[in-house]
Amino acid sequence: MTQSPGGGRTEAPSPLLGAAAAWDALAGDPALLSRLSPVLREDALPAKLPVRALARSCVGVCALAAAELAALRTGRDVPHARVDDGSVAAAFTSERHLLVNGRAPVTFAPLSRFWRTADGWVRTHANYPHHRERLLAALGLQNGEASAEPVGARLAELSAVEVEESVYAAGGLAVALRTPDEWAAHPQGAAVARLPLVGRERLGGDTPAAVPPPPPLPPLPPLPSAGDASPLLPAAGLRVLDLTRVIAGPVATRALALLGADVLRVDPPHLPELPDQHADTGFGKRSTALDLADHADRRAFEDLLAGADVVVTGYRPGTLDRFGLAPEALAERRPGLVVAQLSAWGTSGPWSGRRGFDSLVQAASGIAVAEGAPDRPGALPAQALDHGTGYLLAAAVLRSLSERAAGDTGGTRLVRLALARTAAWLTGWSSYSADPWLTEMDGPLGRLRYARPPVSFADGPVNWERPPGHWGTDAPVWR
Repeated sequence: MTQSPGGGRTEAPSPLLGAAAAWDALAGDPALLSRLSPVLREDALPAKLPVRALARSCVGVCALAAAELAALRTGRDVPHARVDDGSVAAAFTSERHLLVNGRAPVTFAPLSRFWRTADGWVRTHANYPHHRERLLAALGLQNGEASAEPVGARLAELSAVEVEESVYAAGGLAVALRTPDEWAAHPQGAAVARLPLVGRERLGGDTPAAVPPPPPLPPLPPLPSAGDASPLLPAAGLRVLDLTRVIAGPVATRALALLGADVLRVDPPHLPELPDQHADTGFGKRSTALDLADHADRRAFEDLLAGADVVVTGYRPGTLDRFGLAPEALAERRPGLVVAQLSAWGTSGPWSGRRGFDSLVQAASGIAVAEGAPDRPGALPAQALDHGTGYLLAAAVLRSLSERAAGDTGGTRLVRLALARTAAWLTGWSSYSADPWLTEMDGPLGRLRYARPPVSFADGPVNWERPPGHWGTDAPVWR
């Protein structure tokens, strides 16, 4: 055991609860786990459920996957990776630490919360204007009644499941509070339980490619020498098409940007992201807006796709299929691509086509009951399902790239993760200061305070090379 400069304890890999299971789900070499060392801080992310262990494990395997890819591209030994509970805790609550020109961010909107119903509790999500409007419409209320009193009075008249179904039918977001046992008995809970933590498939490996696959990754320069400030960037030269929104997907692509990838986020122009949310997850990336139903925008998007190495999607399963972005279609159009898909509820079950967010999954899966009090539901100390799944998704992409760099070039790799499956992992496992893990940066949005990246390995990057910019303002071209 050794002392960390930050005051934590560095121990053998045994405290990395779940890291071995996550690494196995990623098909990683178990011998590499010896290259990962944790720094333990018992006051980080306090909760009834083992949130700290989950967070540490998700970031840890992401760092290890980055170190593995770096070794393959340099021809050197796998660098030692370290995961510090303090840095992880700050990163998992990054949206709370962000300051934009000294201003604290706007997080949850007033109508995004738990409400009492006639028979229990329901959780709503109305951060986006269109979701708020649909919630109000489902309740028979007008925009002028978008305050807690009329909404609460109306919800108190209805059952929780009645609210869940009527709001969903109107295109909004609401989930009834369930216990772990109730979720296990629910058809969607049962469907999620059958999913692997990390779904991994190979598409089109036996079919001759109609177009050339992406070229092999070029070797990286030698490891930095003493006094060289250049970090080791295992994802340098990779082009990542980021079709994700909100937190989990953007966290994954933010991690890939940290590691040197050229990440371009693409959003529909009619669906802007919340500004503070975009700033928090936009480090290292560029952002453009394209309407795939518009001929010119579609042509620009196809040019981007033709040069991409990785496509990451965060929309409901099947939503992008009509644009030729189903995994099977991508495997035909761009053989050798890595396709990473993220969803809230998974790809099977009656809720697979529903929208969902971290807070809703916590409510449905029993986490809010486990973290609550007898008289009301609670919440995790961070949006750990979003952040944890994001780092696992990044790790799955890195492992796929490592397999390709090691010479296994056949087929298109598809990886799938779901917030609800990460929740099942957490529930299946039987006050800290963030200041040392924060820093500041100037950029197009002004002066930003933000959480440092928690992914760490020897000679690796310690920060993103560029600050977040304004949403949708970058040209739709690769750098």
